[in-house]
Amino acid sequence: MRSTLLCFLVFLCTCVSAQQEKAAPRGDAFGDGPHSQLILRGLILINGNCAPPIGPVDIVIEGNKIVSASTVGFPGVEINERRRPKLKEGGKEIDCSGMYAMPGFVDMHGHMGGRAQGTTADYVLKLWLGHGITTIREPGSFNGLDWTLDHKKRSATNEIAAPRIRAYTGFGMGRETPFTNPEEVKEWIRANKAKGADGIKLFGASPMLMQAALETNKEIGLRSACHHAQMDVGRWNVLKSARAGLTSMEHWYGLPEALFTDRTVQDYPVDYNYQNEQDRFGEAGRLWQQAAKPGSDKWNEVMDELLELDFTINPTFNIYDANRDVMRARNADWHDEYTLPTLWKFFQPSRISHGSYWHKWGTEQEVDWKKNYQLWMAFITEYKNRGGRVTAGSDSGYIYQTYGFGYIRELELLREAGFHPLEVIRSATLYGAEALGMENEIGTIEPGKLADLVIVGENPLADLKVLYGTGATRLDDDGEVTTTKGILYTIKDGIVYDAVKLREEVKRMVREAKRL
Repeated sequence: MRSTLLCFLVFLCTCVSAQQEKAAPRGDAFGDGPHSQLILRGLILINGNCAPPIGPVDIVIEGNKIVSASTVGFPGVEINERRRPKLKEGGKEIDCSGMYAMPGFVDMHGHMGGRAQGTTADYVLKLWLGHGITTIREPGSFNGLDWTLDHKKRSATNEIAAPRIRAYTGFGMGRETPFTNPEEVKEWIRANKAKGADGIKLFGASPMLMQAALETNKEIGLRSACHHAQMDVGRWNVLKSARAGLTSMEHWYGLPEALFTDRTVQDYPVDYNYQNEQDRFGEAGRLWQQAAKPGSDKWNEVMDELLELDFTINPTFNIYDANRDVMRARNADWHDEYTLPTLWKFFQPSRISHGSYWHKWGTEQEVDWKKNYQLWMAFITEYKNRGGRVTAGSDSGYIYQTYGFGYIRELELLREAGFHPLEVIRSATLYGAEALGMENEIGTIEPGKLADLVIVGENPLADLKVLYGTGATRLDDDGEVTTTKGILYTIKDGIVYDAVKLREEVKRMVREAKRL
């Protein structure tokens, strides 16, 4: 356990140490509303429940709640105004004819930046809202639980322009010494709830401590996430965590280990050093090839048990995407205008910055990771096909993934894995809501739920790239190269945010930072 706690403390110190400042008040510059009545007219609705698109639809919002979402006509036919909801005195309406509406996106792995990256809260929060993210799960609260809970409260009252926040505390945060027995763990877990946290984030520990943590956390009604770090996965993998009460796994660590049939430990080279991230991530790219083959008895046995336990998998495909082609990730369209120079420096090869392990990364590592993804995606897609819950999370701020943009890339990678575009949207909305225990509040557009919506000018089912802040490239009928506008509006709690304006503000931040 001491080695795991040491790695956890190093992670805190080198990755996302305390934020420099709190998010600024929203003021009048960002966000309009909530309104006594808001009507969004003429939308094509793509809901989070895998229903096919339907429109034209008028959506009526009062305050922060959806009142109705009703069809008002037929495609290609002039709408009979008498069929439409009436605008009340003092209400507001927006003509969204031909636009597409989806429920607000849920990022299930949203770290809020920090001093090591040089990223401020305002930078991160505006990129999230600018990409349709209306709810985030902060897995670890590594800027400090009090800091995260303060932002959670300010977001809930809409004092700041931010997604709503679910705060998970890093296991052991606040302790000066490692846990030595289950009673210490149970006391910490109960105190964590008393402070107002929504759950815990673990990296692995001894079986005795993991059992105590997960059982107690489940008993008191909190949720949990775990990155099963290699330092303890040899004795406690995903299957053991799920049995003990873990509600979701992050990335994939611990899952291939549960699928081992001819070994009990990853095939580490004899000169491997976990603290050298080239070793750590280079060898991780060979891990799925050491697990049971897709469709084998062991593969099905593990999958069936996780399904029986109603377990959530949050794969975060995007955060390791650069491992398959670092040149592509390094030259992504958005870096020039949207990636802060301090964050760009953080991404560069380093022996200290987490996720900057490009010490000697080349063709062999990329080929390994491409094979790794094929096997990883095969498991995730089959899990989805059998009714398992797969969510969308980004873990942005590392490995060339810029906030907001990394989340849209995650949606693309779910599509690559074999998800139908409607299943991708479900993972980004309803399944995220279910994983947080918020399915009665968010995740679909229907009466009584919170007014969280994403509005985009083009059909995202045909091309998820239209959701990027940089848009998608097109060649028009006149031979001119154009770019789509990206998400137009993000509505959170009935407040209409001009997503384009939010992104322009981020571009201004980046330009200013480059002048310094």
